[in-house]
Amino acid sequence: MENIPKRMDEAQRIVEQLLNSQQYTFRGLIPSMLENVPGVYAIFDQVTGATLYVGRTKNIRRRLYTNHLMGPETNARLKKYLYKDSDRPDIPDMVAAKQYLIDNCYFQYIRVDEMIKRGQIEGLLSYLLNVTYIHEEH
Repeated sequence: MENIPKRMDEAQRIVEQLLNSQQYTFRGLIPSMLENVPGVYAIFDQVTGATLYVGRTKNIRRRLYTNHLMGPETNARLKKYLYKDSDRPDIPDMVAAKQYLIDNCYFQYIRVDEMIKRGQIEGLLSYLLNVTYIHEEH
């Protein structure tokens, strides 16, 4: 129990680090704009400010550009969540979901080298940022 205040301070630092990191939009995004590093990221709706998705990866560049923006349904969970969301009739398919990312979303990330810590931070940020779309449990 004595570690709780220390961990709460660390959690606050992590959230601040993410929210103060560089913002990237999907419009005009090219792979070389992103680092090839492990990390945790959040994708936001720039109009509503909602946190749409939080994820972790061994490779920020590949995950955000190749998977989220350019990837098919199997690799681009957020696009799948968007077009399957009954509250978003304006996004009927993967093509419209990709355009929604380009027109309305930005992301931020932090580098996290340790695999276990990436998972912990992903869960923490998902909770604290009140993420809209989250992975189904297996």
